[in-house]
Amino acid sequence: MRQSDEMQFAVRTAKAAGRILLEGFDKGVPVEHKGVIDLVTEFDRRADHYILGRIQKTFPGHRILAEESGSTGDGDSPLWLIDPLDGTTNFAHGIPIFSVSIALWEDRRMRLGVVYDPTRRECFWAERGKGAYLGERRLRVSETAELRDSLLVTGFPYDAWSNPDNNLENYARFAMCTQGVRRLGSAALDLAYLAAGRFDGYWELRLGQWDVAAGGLIAEEAGARVTAMDGESPYLSETPSLIAANPILHAKMTAVIKGTAK
Repeated sequence: MRQSDEMQFAVRTAKAAGRILLEGFDKGVPVEHKGVIDLVTEFDRRADHYILGRIQKTFPGHRILAEESGSTGDGDSPLWLIDPLDGTTNFAHGIPIFSVSIALWEDRRMRLGVVYDPTRRECFWAERGKGAYLGERRLRVSETAELRDSLLVTGFPYDAWSNPDNNLENYARFAMCTQGVRRLGSAALDLAYLAAGRFDGYWELRLGQWDVAAGGLIAEEAGARVTAMDGESPYLSETPSLIAANPILHAKMTAVIKGTAK
């Protein structure tokens, strides 16, 4: 599949940002706290600075929404959604599960997305209507139709200590009716792994748009149904909460979350 110029740019930029992250990985970098359990490091900011500079130089009229630097630009021009280091807690603890996420929103929909894992050198990408890929390999979600046969993945919101809607009840429900529930610590990789069939389903509460913009499109283009927690609404709200799986398993996951499963 031939990539568009914008897709090629996003892939090159994500890989270069990944090399920046590897310079600091497992070296005991200083950590700052944005919240009680919400961390940031010097390398989040270095990768963020690099990506923003590349976009501003190559697409000077485009807007940017990034986790670390906020938003730039205005109007209705194309919007880049950036997470320069998704999985900062893993990164800070020397755990090799983190990613770079870059997506482009244009004409009221997500046009393309890339999720790059620098430690495994795996590049997941998708363009609207053209399918999802790992490198050059086409991706499809699993065909698992029963929860008892499934392996799920989730995460927990940064306010889990103070907000009773902390996903623990959902976690317990799914732990009792599946082969297991994993927590990797990178929403972008969770969705990419779902697209690759490594996980059968995913759900999570109160994320950032930059966390799921690229991964959500990759999962959709691999055949997943991706929605808000009600099982129907669009998932890209200001603080997305979402369910993603193949259409059959998606309906069953939604029933568990709603408490209507038989």
